[in-house]
Amino acid sequence: MQTLLREIRNTPLLWMLVFVPIVLLAEAAAPHSHTLLFVLAVLAIVPLAALLSHATEAVAAKTGDAVGGLLNATLGNLTELIIAITALRAGQYLLVKASIAGAIVTNAVFMLGACLLLGGLRYHVQEYNRAGARLSSGLLLMATVALLAPSAVADLEHLPQGGGILNKLSVGISVLLMVAYALGLLFSLGTHKELFASADHGDDKEAHWPIGIAVGTLLVVTVLVALVSEIFVESVQKAAETFGMSPAFVGFIIVSLVGAAAEFAVAFGAARKDRLDMVVSIALGSASQIALFVAPALVLLSYVVGPTPMNLQFWPGAVTMVMIATVTSAFITASGRSAWFVGALMIFIYAVFALTLYVVPPAGEG
Repeated sequence: MQTLLREIRNTPLLWMLVFVPIVLLAEAAAPHSHTLLFVLAVLAIVPLAALLSHATEAVAAKTGDAVGGLLNATLGNLTELIIAITALRAGQYLLVKASIAGAIVTNAVFMLGACLLLGGLRYHVQEYNRAGARLSSGLLLMATVALLAPSAVADLEHLPQGGGILNKLSVGISVLLMVAYALGLLFSLGTHKELFASADHGDDKEAHWPIGIAVGTLLVVTVLVALVSEIFVESVQKAAETFGMSPAFVGFIIVSLVGAAAEFAVAFGAARKDRLDMVVSIALGSASQIALFVAPALVLLSYVVGPTPMNLQFWPGAVTMVMIATVTSAFITASGRSAWFVGALMIFIYAVFALTLYVVPPAGEG
C-alpha cells in the first residue's frame, strides 16, 4: 500500500481521485442534478484511467505485452458490459446496440489511429508484430460478418412477424462467436504463443509495482470505473436531450469514448514508449472482444435481465461503419510498420462517422 500511496502522492493527476467519492455521494444526494453528475463523472474517470494505466504496465512487465494487452482490454470491456447491462434492464436496446457498434469502431479506428499518431510524432517509423494484428483483424472480420447476417435477412418478406426467427438466429450466432473467441485465446496464448512474442523495447530499467499490488489495483479500479461510468451514462442521456443528441449518437460516440478511457490511457502511454505490440493488442484485441464476447453475452443476458430478448439486428449505418472500421484496421496493420500520417487518416475516418451520425441519426430503433 505504501507503493500505491507514494505513486498517488507524487502524481498530480492522481490527486483527482478525490472526485470518485464526491461523484458517488453526489449521485446519492442529488440524483437529478444531471449536469453536475456528468462533470464529476468525467473528472473521476480521468484519474482512474491513469491509475489503471500504471497497474496494467506493471502486469505487462511481468507477463509480456500480449497478455498485458489482453488483460487491459478485458478489464476495460468489463466497463462497457456493465453499462450495457444497465441499459438492458431499462429496455434501451438502441443505446445498447449503439454502444456495441461504437465500441468496436472506437477501438479499431480511433484508438489505434490516435496511438499511431502519438507514437509517430515521437518516432519516425514504428514497427510491431504483424501476427497479433492479423489474428485480431481476422477475428474481428469474422465477427462483423456474423453481425451482418441478422440485419441482412431482417427485411425478407417470407419471415414471420414478431422477431422470433431473428432471436433464434442471434442466439445461434452468439454461441458461435463465443466459441470462436475461446479458440482464438487458445491459439494466441497456448498452441502458437511464440508467434505473438513482442519485441524488447528496453523498458526493463523502469521500476514497476509488485505484481500483487498491480493486480489488486486493477480489480478495484475496474469496479470503480464501472460505477462511475454507470453514473455518467445515466446523466449523459439527459444532457443529450438538451444538446439534441440521439440515443444512437450517445451510445456510439460518447459512451464508447468514456467507457474506453482506461484503455486509452494505457494505449497512449505504450505508443509514446514505442510499444506498438501492446497498442495493437489493446486496440484490436478490445474491438474483437466486444464483437466476439460482449455482444453475444448481452444477447444471452437479455433473456435474463431484459424486458424482452435482444437480437443482433443493427441499423444499416452501424453495420456499414463496423465493416469499414474492420477493413481499415486490417489494411493499416498488414504491413507491420506505421508513421504519424497513417494515424491521422484513421482519426479523420472516425470523425466522418461521428459527424454523419450526429447530423443524420438512424430512423427507428434498428
